[in-house]
Amino acid sequence: MTVDAVRRYAVDLSWVQKSLLFGAVLTIAWMSTVEGELNRRVVRDGLIFIVGPLALGLSHGRRIGWRVDRTAVRNTVLLALFVLPFYLVGSSLPSIRAYYPMWETTAAPEVFVPHAIKLFVLALAAETYYRGLLCVGVREIGFKSVFISPVLYALHHVHKPSLELALAGPTDVLFGAVDYESNSVLPSVVAHGAGLVLLDWLVLHCNRDGSASETHPPQFWR
Repeated sequence: MTVDAVRRYAVDLSWVQKSLLFGAVLTIAWMSTVEGELNRRVVRDGLIFIVGPLALGLSHGRRIGWRVDRTAVRNTVLLALFVLPFYLVGSSLPSIRAYYPMWETTAAPEVFVPHAIKLFVLALAAETYYRGLLCVGVREIGFKSVFISPVLYALHHVHKPSLELALAGPTDVLFGAVDYESNSVLPSVVAHGAGLVLLDWLVLHCNRDGSASETHPPQFWR
């Protein structure tokens, strides 16, 4: 197939088809690279899961969920309150406490605050891809867009504790449904990012010295 033929084929694709095809390319690129160190992980995920989807969206006049309005803010608060108990309970479970924090950090503010910011960037990257490109971005196909990414989302959690893996799919559907109704990724970004930060903070404070007892460099999305 010639370059011109490929170009004509791409032009003829609908926005939904382009989104799904581009999403597949991005996940292959992401899974083909392994970044265990947090700073490199932030750069890698930012480039693939933030810059990539936003570039596609901007080229087609699509915001893929990057918007804030009253409905999005209200649903953000509701979703955050709903998931809060799960993080509180999870932080007390031995399997979770043995796994988190996934990156080395301490409870000291000068160490933990930069760590928390990086976790939020990772959450923003994940939600821009899963809920932005693959859900809100293709909301024109209806509510079924919520169910596009659960299998992929769970696949990226295969190395997590069994309880977290079991909850990955339902969590993906919940986040997608809220973002779909909000036409914004703000609810899932805040719930995801704040949850990761809170979980690390709670687990760190379960240790007497305020430091992580063990570090687990990740190969798949947390």
